[in-house]
Amino acid sequence: MKKNVLLLFTLSLFGQISAQSVNTPIEGATEFVKNSGFRITPPLRDLAELIPEFDERDDHRIIHNNRLAFPAANPDALPKGVDPIAQFNMGERMFQQRAPLVQWNGMNGGTPPDPSGAAGPNHYVQAVNTSWRVYNKTGGTLTASANLSSLWSGSSNSGDPIVMYDRHADRWFISQFQTGNNAILIAVSTTNDPTGTYYAYSFIPVASQFPDYPKFSIWHDGYYMTANYSTKRIVVFDRAKILVGDPTAGMLIRNMPSTPSNGFFCALPADADGQLPPAGTPCPVFSFEDDAWASGSADRIRVYNVSCDWSALTIDFTLNQLLPAQPFNSVFNASWNDIEQPGTTQKLDAIAGVLTYRAQYLRWTGYNTVTLCHVVKVDATTGQAGIRWYELRQNQSSGTWSIYQEGTYAPTNESRWCGSIAMDEQGNIGMAYAVSGSSTFPSIRYTGRLATDPLGQMTFIEQVGATGTSVQTGVNRFGDYSQTSLDPDGLTFWHTGEYISAGRKTRIFSFRIAGAAGVDEQVIGEIKVFQDGMDLIVDAHSLLNDRETHVDLFDIQGRTISEKVVLPVQSAFNTSINVSGLAAGPYLVRIGNEHYQRVIKVMVQ
Repeated sequence: MKKNVLLLFTLSLFGQISAQSVNTPIEGATEFVKNSGFRITPPLRDLAELIPEFDERDDHRIIHNNRLAFPAANPDALPKGVDPIAQFNMGERMFQQRAPLVQWNGMNGGTPPDPSGAAGPNHYVQAVNTSWRVYNKTGGTLTASANLSSLWSGSSNSGDPIVMYDRHADRWFISQFQTGNNAILIAVSTTNDPTGTYYAYSFIPVASQFPDYPKFSIWHDGYYMTANYSTKRIVVFDRAKILVGDPTAGMLIRNMPSTPSNGFFCALPADADGQLPPAGTPCPVFSFEDDAWASGSADRIRVYNVSCDWSALTIDFTLNQLLPAQPFNSVFNASWNDIEQPGTTQKLDAIAGVLTYRAQYLRWTGYNTVTLCHVVKVDATTGQAGIRWYELRQNQSSGTWSIYQEGTYAPTNESRWCGSIAMDEQGNIGMAYAVSGSSTFPSIRYTGRLATDPLGQMTFIEQVGATGTSVQTGVNRFGDYSQTSLDPDGLTFWHTGEYISAGRKTRIFSFRIAGAAGVDEQVIGEIKVFQDGMDLIVDAHSLLNDRETHVDLFDIQGRTISEKVVLPVQSAFNTSINVSGLAAGPYLVRIGNEHYQRVIKVMVQ
């Protein structure tokens, strides 16, 4: 039987399995923590070049690491042998431009470098363990390569940074943790200029534990954070106060329920791209469980609903759904020696047991999507690693999530891991990841699929983001993560990750799926939003179709101001939104239907 026929058969069988709705409220107290330090930084463009505390020979991350791994505990766990939905054939679609659109080497720093980065309208900001830097979107440097500690007075370069561009507020977000006092440090730009000043906050929970491997997301009621705490926890920071530099801004933290894991646990909170969810919408938080774990009973995705009340200073936590997945094997070596390299016995860490950053969330007409991925063992005999990826969909009327499609990407006998996945505003998916094997040095590659392609398949020929030329020896730590983000244009993917070339290197590059297939895929045409007196004018041309199109106006907290439906004629329309009575400031307009969308920021005067 051909593999693609087998895939359709197994997906057909899987479609008969319904998700389990749980909706179980989780009891527990919420701790409120006021920030323990606040300042406005000097303009980052004025900082001199600083030498990081740790160069790539020094490794504080190896010392400060809560990760454990355990061998498989269930001999009857599925799958037996090969992953049942592994994609062993390379896609055949050609990228219009074989190479990335733009590409350059980012910063090094630490072992591993933990690269994180995001794109705004005119900038790209990257952070790695020990340092950060601001670039223009062609790789030109706009600031020095400076210590992470330069943002927070009296701090050290402890690392595990995360960078986000809060497109809803047009602000930049940089974080790291502290190993000495377990503090969480957050800095948010005071304007849309990432080279300017930042509001810098320090938070130290009373019930202090080391916040290993922190992952952040943007939601309407806060900046959400998870981490590999000793006790499973969810954390929310007061986004509304942080954005205006309120020195009283605090964080809420509470314990999660007993949740299956394999010694390393970091759930992923949904990170809102495009339109913010409406105010009051719970933030979905995702993890997975494996029936091979001692604590796991099935191969499935767990969905939690989390919301916070800043008046009552409480977090509400509900186990919402259990989504059965096709069988997978996420158990690797208990010493993290997983990924083969050429010409050496030194293996690399696959970062197994967790969903890898980010859980990108997009709102569409009638449904919402989240894209997720994690490393799996494709073949139990060879130990080859591949990337299991998912597109989840939520019905906006019922709130019910389902796995719309899933696949395991393993088109050659090399291993793929440390992936990051996202969707553009036409429903196309891009995914980038590390690659290594017996004849392939640790490199970065990427692939993708059109929204209209057969489900569960990455249909584009794999492309190279960075080519490795040597191996890593002496230590297995690699990654520990990468990051794929979506440009504010809604169509361009940006990725940063690690590769090996005469030492540890990071790469920054961008690519597109939309338009890459020529006549097979159109690109959304011109959409302009501008103010004329007390009206916002929305003028759209060359749209993808003439179907009913929603035109919504909302503020940076997700509150809906106006909703209307228009009917394009010859793929064009012109409509207005009255903004009299609105306070001056940033707002967002979403234009779209079930096939495309575009979210445009506008300043109301």
